[in-house]
Amino acid sequence: MSEEVQARTRNRWGEGERLRGEILDAASRLLSELDGEDALTIRGVARAVGIAPASIYQHFSDRAALVTGLAEHEFGRLRAAMEAAESRVPAADAPARVRALLHAYCRFAMDNPGHYRLMTANGASRTAPGARPHGPMIDLIDLITAAFARCAESGATLRVPADRAGVIAFVGAHGRVALFHSTGRRPGEDIVVDFADELLALIFA
Repeated sequence: MSEEVQARTRNRWGEGERLRGEILDAASRLLSELDGEDALTIRGVARAVGIAPASIYQHFSDRAALVTGLAEHEFGRLRAAMEAAESRVPAADAPARVRALLHAYCRFAMDNPGHYRLMTANGASRTAPGARPHGPMIDLIDLITAAFARCAESGATLRVPADRAGVIAFVGAHGRVALFHSTGRRPGEDIVVDFADELLALIFA
């Protein structure tokens, strides 16, 4: 019987989630070393964790489920980085907090190109015709939008409503990062962060 179909034993309380986290951490590290997510395999991840491939199937039904879980894991890392950057700025300086969010987004995307491509490959999801899109990418837009709303509440003037400002800032930053990744001869990373500042200057009146 192959490793993949061997009988699985139940993890003790708390061990399952810990192992799932270790699997995702290992997949994330491998993605940094490999040439795209197509090279990511169940066996390779299992080898990196030091477990049998069958153990991965306790948490992910197949490779596609592992890749989906990895994308969600990376969105979690990105959101944590953005929130940490925002928290380091005084709450009274709402515009600077927006800037910190956008800078953290750009730097994560530039520092993790393979992860970022995986995260943005499928975009957002819709549950029904006319329904608002949802998913981790929309959650990030909502995070930025909420920061713009706090700017407006604090007295900062926006040229567009906060919900539009959030979309404009996200789409603009995403597009600039995509250009950065597609450039064979890369400019310095500061050019992307500088663009984010220019974008914010256009949004604030």
